[in-house]
Amino acid sequence: MSAGFARVADSTGNWVDTHAPHWARPYLRLSRFDRPIGSWLLLMPCWWSAALAAGIARDAGLLPLTIPLFFVGAFVMRGAGCTWNDITDRDLDGKVERTRSRPLPSGQVTVGGAFAFLVAQALVGLLVLVQFNRVAVLTGIASLLIVAVYPFMKRITWWPQVVLGLAFSWGALMGFAVVFGRIDLTALVLYAGAISWVIGYDTIYAHQDAEDDALIGVKSTARLFGAHTHQALVLFYALAVMLIGVALASADARLPAWLGLAAFAAHLAWQIARLRIDDPALCLHLFKSNRDAGLLLFAGLLADAVLRAA
Repeated sequence: MSAGFARVADSTGNWVDTHAPHWARPYLRLSRFDRPIGSWLLLMPCWWSAALAAGIARDAGLLPLTIPLFFVGAFVMRGAGCTWNDITDRDLDGKVERTRSRPLPSGQVTVGGAFAFLVAQALVGLLVLVQFNRVAVLTGIASLLIVAVYPFMKRITWWPQVVLGLAFSWGALMGFAVVFGRIDLTALVLYAGAISWVIGYDTIYAHQDAEDDALIGVKSTARLFGAHTHQALVLFYALAVMLIGVALASADARLPAWLGLAAFAAHLAWQIARLRIDDPALCLHLFKSNRDAGLLLFAGLLADAVLRAA
């Protein structure tokens, strides 16, 4: 493989490396299609919200349309967010071993090319968004402000994971906007629970770069918590489970949803028990496992919605 199309250091073999056209690979890596875990994590609160709202409405009729549209929207907009993040972080990424081979710092993509690709992805996301009602469209657009400021947060606060949580949990509001044309207290509580989840799993992720971040002055909750990370995860993961449980109670959820939440909680407890913050490979593995945790909760919420609509 030529240097111009070198595999990104924090990626493993995947369809982009083996099957995508060579000219497209740097752009697909820029949007992280070679590492889709972030798209899955962005998607999970969207699907939770859609299923929970359908259960409350006792009408699952929108789910066959909403679920795939949220899937496409999450993958495209996560790609746009990553592209923006890489544009703003291109100098920092060049100083970190894990990220210096990314398309921008390695010269595989120009800044102008990255901006054009960002606009293209955003337009696809807008095309998905306008399939919904006016409230959902405005809610989706409102998230862009958080996405825009996130890359700068690690330069000014020890809590950039909170801002990431605000962005990555936004889907918890979208399902209610789509189904009811409004965002109520149940949606806000679900959103708060998802934020706590994001803070937890992204702290695990950030431990991969803690040493490099210290050298270049980048802040994170991983550096802030340090040796107390396990205790912090207990707090944030417990808060996530509790807040999501309050949302389920508010929605008058039935047994399948509670079983999904129990499985979700058990998975988070397993992560804490397994975690060793000085093992980057394990940190990455546990971070990625949050997709499965989210799917367990979604399965319960979906079953609940279908049963209540029957």
